[in-house]
Amino acid sequence: MGIVNIEDELHEQLRRASKASCRSINAQAAFWIRLGMLCELNPGLSFQDLMARELKAAGVGAPDLSAAAA
Repeated sequence: MGIVNIEDELHEQLRRASKASCRSINAQAAFWIRLGMLCELNPGLSFQDLMARELKAAGVGAPDLSAAAA
């Protein structure tokens, strides 16, 4: 594990985003880094496409909401 130096303003944005996302600052930074990497490797996919692909790969499926609507 290494240390990454970032600008103070970016760190502040990480801190704010981590609160909104219920993640630690490190987890938020890791999420943004991973997402940025996925975006660069898959420029034709949208954020939603990337997240759906990652969730599916993790075994997360969409809940069946049809029973709740009845």
